Formats: sequence, structure tokens, C-alpha cells
Amino acid sequence: MYPPLSGENLMCVRGDRLVFNGLCFSVGAGCVLMLTGRNGSGKTSLLRLMAGIMAPAGGTLRYYGTDCHENPNGHRADIHYVAHYDAIKSALTVRENLAFWVELHGGGDVDSGLDAFGLLALAELPAQFLSAGQRRRLVLARLAAIDAGVWLLDEPSVALDTASLESLRNLIAGHCADGGAVIAATHSDLGFTDAVTLDVSHFAPKGQVAP
Repeated sequence: MYPPLSGENLMCVRGDRLVFNGLCFSVGAGCVLMLTGRNGSGKTSLLRLMAGIMAPAGGTLRYYGTDCHENPNGHRADIHYVAHYDAIKSALTVRENLAFWVELHGGGDVDSGLDAFGLLALAELPAQFLSAGQRRRLVLARLAAIDAGVWLLDEPSVALDTASLESLRNLIAGHCADGGAVIAATHSDLGFTDAVTLDVSHFAPKGQVAP
């Protein structure tokens, strides 16, 4: 059985800078992989490679054992990438924002997504009036609204209060229990004691490793 997502000897170059090289990872079904490392070590770049937004400068990214370049549509269709910055249209309502993503992914349940993060009461509110925490909850609501096997999360707990963080933890735990895979870049402890940790700093070019 192949893992949902794996990488072999991955190299990332941004501009003229080598960010990391020789990076290998594997995340199995039902597992959480935590990406750690100093700022600028390449955690976000690695997530973007995994999501198919960027192409690796070297190495191979595999989706269930198949090179992602051979089946890019199948790979991307099964990915949820939640970036550090909120992709929200301020002029649209909360419901309209989530409905856009549901339609983009080919279907889902808007109300389930809103309910998972306590946003049903705000469904008709224009997003421009949301607080930072509410905006983050709206972005994360995609996870509950749309079916995807692999979740890529960049600092998912930013701006979340205690109750919302617990909702996120429960959602991740349920997703893994259903056989999904989660890869998260975070400086916070999400509370998953059995998660595997990958320090991206270890793959930085010589001379760039943090002390």
C-alpha cells in the first residue's frame, strides 16, 4: 500500500536561492506530519510543492506511488491547501465565500463547513466585517465542507481562540480516523502526540542551518 503523499530527494529553488535539497518525507493514511524549522527554512515552499503550486527543482513527489507530474489533476483534486494568508473576498458574504470554494472543488456541503466552526449565524454577513479569528475559521471551514484526502495546512492555528482550536483538532482527528492524511507547518502544538515531525531546516544548504 503506497502512502497518500511522499517525496524523494526534493530540491526547492526560489529565485536564485537554494531553499532546501535532498528532502525526503512520507505521510501515511491516518497520519499527521508536522513541519518544523526556523523562519525561512522552506516550510511554506514545501507545502506549495506538495500542493502542486510549485514544481520541485529536483527529486520526485508521489501521490499514492505515482509521480505527480503523471497525474497532476488527480493529485490536486484530492488536496486541500490552506495557506497562511486568508483567501477571502471581502465583498462576498461568509456563505458566498465558502460556496465559491465548494463549487471550485466540484461540490460539497456549505452548511456543514460553516457549522464545524460556528459560522452559521454569520452566514449572510459580508466578510469585510469579520474579525481575524472569524476569517481564519472561514478558511478552515473548507476542510469540513469539501471532501479531500490530503490536507496541507500552513500555520492553521493562527488567530484561533481556544474553542476554535479544539474544533480544528477534532476535525483533524476525525479526518485521520477516516484514513485521511494531514501535513501542517506550525510553530504551535496542535496536541497530536503521535504525529511525525520533519525539521525542514535539516535540508538547508550548508552555512544556512540555524544554530
